[in-house]
Order: sequence, then C-alpha cells, then structure tokens
Amino acid sequence: MTETAPLTDSATIDHSPTVWTAGQLREALTGLPDDALVHVGVADGPGDFDGYSEYALVDLAPVEKDYAPGSRDHAQESSAGTEVEYTLFADFKAGQYYRDLA
Repeated sequence: MTETAPLTDSATIDHSPTVWTAGQLREALTGLPDDALVHVGVADGPGDFDGYSEYALVDLAPVEKDYAPGSRDHAQESSAGTEVEYTLFADFKAGQYYRDLA
C-alpha cells in the first residue's frame, strides 16, 4: 500500500505511496455487485490507517496537471508539459453536519 522510511532528520519521513492503476482497481472490484457502495478511507497521516477518515466515492474525472522539467516522474523531460491523472473524488458520507461558520 505505502512505503514510509525515516530520513536522517527525526522530524520528517519519506512517504512514497504506490498509486494504483486502473487494472488494480478493476481487480479489486471484481465480484462486487453493481449497486455496491464504495467508500474511501483517508489516512490521518502518511501511511496511518489506524484512525482513518471515511468518505463516499462520488466521481472519477481526468484532471490535467502541469509538470516541471526534471521533476520526479519526469526526470528525462527537458521542458515543462501537462499530463492527465485520473482522479477519484470523495465527499463526506451522508449525514447531518454543522455548517461551517467561517
């Protein structure tokens, strides 16, 4: 799921979660009925699913993102560009909530 390794600075960690492919998601959904509700458990901290927050999956959309040359996933690129990431969107689960008074 995720890999978290300590760095030399005791106040920080190197967190590198593995992003699933569409194939991995399809495999995980194999056998579920079409009307099965899908929720998303969001870690409370890097790799910390002991006290996760639960959300309802509400959409999947392609999101176009800019990248800089030489960035982590584009180390061989010599110029900036854009790429599409397919993003699952989650919302708070159904329920009654206090209005944000801010």
